Amino acid sequence: MVKPVSQMPPRMKREQQTVELMIALYCKDHHHTKGEICHECRELVEYARLRLTNCPFQENKTTCGNCPIHCYKPQLRDKIRAVMRYAGPRMTWRHPILAIGHLIDDRRKEPGPKKIKE
Repeated sequence: MVKPVSQMPPRMKREQQTVELMIALYCKDHHHTKGEICHECRELVEYARLRLTNCPFQENKTTCGNCPIHCYKPQLRDKIRAVMRYAGPRMTWRHPILAIGHLIDDRRKEPGPKKIKE
């Protein structure tokens, strides 16, 4: 089950927002949609949300490309890579704050285990 955005930690909210905007940008330019994203890209957004919600590292995570766990199915991993390759450089101009946050997250070391509160 996907957590509502309001219950997600701030870092994960930002990560989710970044991925969704990247997919929307890719969809608009490749599938020529206006305003709404296509069905295929909507499914990718839902899958990305599910993967982020279930990430064992949560706030301690690095970017998915640097993660030791590959939780995306191979076909969807290839699709998200294509989206990131296309949208990543364009995010600098369209959403500079999120792009900078993503670059900072990309420089994180391998994530450690999720900290358990005692």
